[in-house]
Parts: sequence; structure tokens; C-alpha cells
Amino acid sequence: MVFTAKDKAAILVEALPYIQEFYGKTIVIKYGGNAMINEDLKEKVMQDVALMKYVGIRPVIVHGGGPEITGFLKKVGKKSSFVAGLRVTDAETVEIAEMVLDGKVNSEIVNLLNHRGVRAVGLSGKDANLICAQKKLATVYDGDEKKKVDIGYVGAVEQVNVALIEDLLDQDYVPVIAPIGVGKNGESYNINADYVAAEIAGALNAEKLLLLTDVEGIYKDFTDKSSFISTLHMQEARDYIKSGIIQGGMIPKVEACLTSLEKGTGKTHIIDGRLDHSIILEIFTSQGIGTQVVR
Repeated sequence: MVFTAKDKAAILVEALPYIQEFYGKTIVIKYGGNAMINEDLKEKVMQDVALMKYVGIRPVIVHGGGPEITGFLKKVGKKSSFVAGLRVTDAETVEIAEMVLDGKVNSEIVNLLNHRGVRAVGLSGKDANLICAQKKLATVYDGDEKKKVDIGYVGAVEQVNVALIEDLLDQDYVPVIAPIGVGKNGESYNINADYVAAEIAGALNAEKLLLLTDVEGIYKDFTDKSSFISTLHMQEARDYIKSGIIQGGMIPKVEACLTSLEKGTGKTHIIDGRLDHSIILEIFTSQGIGTQVVR
């Protein structure tokens, strides 16, 4: 498709009210999935964040890195194992996870943004006690009996100290945050990035939380594309989890949306990061993409 100059002008005009609405507002992006692995998609995400910054939005990025951690563990001869979707994380694994997330993934994102003229700063949740964490036990079922299982250095967010993030935003930087938390004895915890993004968005009273995924959004019946849900209210989301309409890997994402809304975020969005410029499509167009979970 070839766009004329008139078409391009119409696109910019459509974006104008959204630029005005979100000017000066904080939007938290959970960056993960294929958009972190595919080089072309990675480029598009960085362009989207740069555009947000240049039109006056205050983006904050929280990133994952599961495939990179798995790949590095394989290189050193460690097999990855999971319980209830959570990585079993012994002392050596959390050390590797911290090294990969902080040293490789985080620094790469910061470098890509800096290269586009965006002043980005990489943070670990351990910096200035940004993310205080406690051990998270996995929930497993033995028949009808529910059990809690210790899977090592896997954490849950206990507290977010956002003063550092707010200072960086006020100084015109884009914070890029790795989901590593610190325990009360200084130990490191690997934390699900969806939950970290939710807690940070809530603590910042962000305008929006965007969760990039590898699916289009939420369906009542995933085999029926006509059952796509564009807007989901909080109570509906809870009911859908209980009834099994929302299941598997979508549960933690929806739970993250609910947590974020409960703690002060304006709106939350689950969007398909496999689409080119998915962030821009969600923020700056009237139709948007994905599923929004709202109050």
C-alpha cells in the first residue's frame, strides 16, 4: 500500500488528540516476548518509545528476558525447569539471571534508545532498593489438594520505592528496569516482569500500563476469532479467570492488569507485540489494538 502525502497528514491529525491527552503523562511498558527477540520488531519498539518521548510522554520500560536466561543456562550446562509456570531458581540460576537481565538485556535496550537520541538509564530493582521483594512460593495441585512449593530465589514484589524513577523522569530520562528484586538480607530475587511492571505502574499512578505479548489479546473462545474481547472490566476479568475462560499464560498478565488498576493506574492494555509499531497503534489511534482491562 502506498500512502499519499494527504494520507500521511490524516494519520498525524488522527494522532493529535491523543498526543494532547497524554502529553506529560507516564506510561509503563512491559517489554517482552517476540518483540525482544525479533530484530525488526525490536527496532520498531525502540522507534515507538522514541516517538512517545519526543511528543512529551514519559515512558518507563520494564523488560523480561526468559529466553535469554534459558539460553545462557543451556550454555553452562544447566537445564531449565518450571513449576506452575515459574522457573525453579537456585543460587547459581539467580546469579545467572541477574547477570543476563542486568548486564545483557538491560544494557542493550538502553544502548538502542540512546542511539536514537533518547536519554535512557538502566536500573535493576536492587538499585536504591527500588524493588523490595520476598520469596514467592509456587502453587501446585495434588488432586484436589493445593500445595505451596519452594522453588528458590523467585520473588514477589513487597514494595516499590519509586522516588528514583520519578527523579529520572523529571530529569527527562527514560528508566529501563530489570525485574530483579532485593530481599531483606540483600539476596536477589528473579520476579515475573508482568508483576513488576504492574506494581511500578500502580506506584507511579501511571496513565497506562501496556503489556506486550505474543497473542492478539483475550478471547472468550480462543478457537473462535469472532469472540475477541476489546474491553474487559475488572469484575469480568476475575470471573473469567475463575471460570477458565482466561487460562494458562494469560492469567498472570490479567492479574497484573488487575493489580495495576487497583493500585492507581488509569488503564491497562494487553497488546500484540508481534505487530509492527504496536505501541503507537494502541496509544495514538482511535481503534487501537489488543484488549484493554479497565475499572
